[in-house]
Amino acid sequence: MPSLFASYLRVYEPLTAFDRDRQSYWRRYVREGRAVAPLEGPGRQRTSVIAALGAGWTRLPDLPDEAYVLEIDDALLVCPWNLRVRVAEAALSAREGVPSVIADAFVPPVLAGQAKSVVEDWRSGARVLEHGVPRLHEQIATWGVPLRWFVLFEAGERELVTRPGRRAVRYRTEISKARRRASRALSVLKKSIGEAPITEAVEEAARWLEEFHPRSVVELDYGGLVQLLSDETLAADDSPELVATGLAGLSRGEADEASAAYDRLVARWRAIQLLERCN
Repeated sequence: MPSLFASYLRVYEPLTAFDRDRQSYWRRYVREGRAVAPLEGPGRQRTSVIAALGAGWTRLPDLPDEAYVLEIDDALLVCPWNLRVRVAEAALSAREGVPSVIADAFVPPVLAGQAKSVVEDWRSGARVLEHGVPRLHEQIATWGVPLRWFVLFEAGERELVTRPGRRAVRYRTEISKARRRASRALSVLKKSIGEAPITEAVEEAARWLEEFHPRSVVELDYGGLVQLLSDETLAADDSPELVATGLAGLSRGEADEASAAYDRLVARWRAIQLLERCN
């Protein structure tokens, strides 16, 4: 499977965040060597979904419980894929904003009904007693990295790999640090620019982080986007620093400094987004 030109924001939770059955399942999953590395994960997810769907979107498939796994200081942390819920959300999204005839052609009503039931069940918390608090551990963005994600990280938390065939850029941090950064950024944005789209986006990210265990780890993975960037460009990337510079400028009332940092950041990632039109 070729790489998806997408980035990923993930939360890895300790086993204590899950109920007893899930803890046993994930321990066995790791012991059997079934955990998937982030580099191979997106392709494996697509393969699983396509194989489960079969020739067409005629039913909502049962999908395997899989996850990314981290081991830090002898502690096991898990980022479940929740593929069934994500496929259900994708099915419903595919029907939005298009005429019913086209929507039914892409996602048949029977599948849409099943998808709606799965998503509503998940969101209502009906699965709480069985699986713990319902939450999705991974967010995905195609052809770029949402600027709000950079708020959660610092430059020193980057892991850069430029070996042929194993190129990667990842940021990892403790969720407590990510929450504090999101809170500070939100405070600055509310005081400086008020209820703007960027303020709402950071607030949404902050709310999402509150769903998880306090000893979780947050990861930003550039995923397949690294295939669009040279080693030199990846090494020079300072996106989290630009976000920090912009926020610092806003907090001091220095609009020009904040605007310059923001413009550099937007220009950098817009160049990636424009590649989608050439694809």
